[in-house]
Amino acid sequence: MGINIALCETEAEKAPCRSLKLEVRRARTDAAGFDDYMIYEEKVSLDDARNVFPDFEGFLKRNRINAETDAVYMDKVKKDEDREALAKYVKKTATGWIDLTRMDAATREKALKAAGPDDRTTAWDDLDFDSMNKMCSECPLSWDKGRGCMGTFGPATSKLPEIARKYGCPIIGATFENAAAMKKLTPEDAKAVLKEVEVLKPALEKEGKMAVHRYMGPLERIEAAAKVSSEYNCRFYFF
Repeated sequence: MGINIALCETEAEKAPCRSLKLEVRRARTDAAGFDDYMIYEEKVSLDDARNVFPDFEGFLKRNRINAETDAVYMDKVKKDEDREALAKYVKKTATGWIDLTRMDAATREKALKAAGPDDRTTAWDDLDFDSMNKMCSECPLSWDKGRGCMGTFGPATSKLPEIARKYGCPIIGATFENAAAMKKLTPEDAKAVLKEVEVLKPALEKEGKMAVHRYMGPLERIEAAAKVSSEYNCRFYFF
C-alpha cells in the first residue's frame, strides 16, 4: 500500500481549476421533487445498431466508439448521418442524475442537500483528459514536476517517518498517522515541514547511502508540496 501527497487545491485562489471544481453541475439523489431535471441516457442496442449498419466495424471506427461497448450511446455518435439512421431505435433511460444548471437557486440548494458529497459532478469533470492535463501542466500549484498537485510519497513501509522522529521532526515523523486520519496540514504547518526538510537532508547523509537513495526523493516531494502550500495558502495532506 502506498502513501500519496495532495494539496487542497480549491483553497488556492490562483488555482486555474478552482472555479471549475467548485461549479457543481449534476447531482445524484433518490429524493423526490426533481423529476423535471432528470438526465436521461439515450442508447441503441448492439443488435439494432448492427441491423442498421451491416458494416458495424466501420460504423464504430468512423465514430471512434470502443468496440467493447455494451450498447451504442448516442452522445458518442459523432456523425450526423449515423445519428439520423439510429434515431428510431433510441431508448431513453433515467440515469438517476439531475441537472443543476437548469434549476433556480432555491431548488439547487435543496438538490445539493439531498445529494451526498460523492454524488456530484462538476465543470472540471466535463473536461477531456487532454484539457485537464494541459491545465495541470501549466498550473503554478503543480508541484509534482508538472503532473499535478497530487503525487506519490512512497510505500507504507518507508522508514523516513522513523528517521524524522529520530532527528526531532514530528510532522514528517507522523506521516502515517496523518495519512490514516487524512489530517489537513495548514500553510503554517507547511512552513514547519520545510524546516524539518532542512534538518533531514543532512540527516539522510548521516544515515548512509541507502537512506539517501531510498528517501531523498520522497523528502523532496514533501518539500515541493509544502512550498506550494505555504506560497499559495492552501492546506495539504497525506492519504
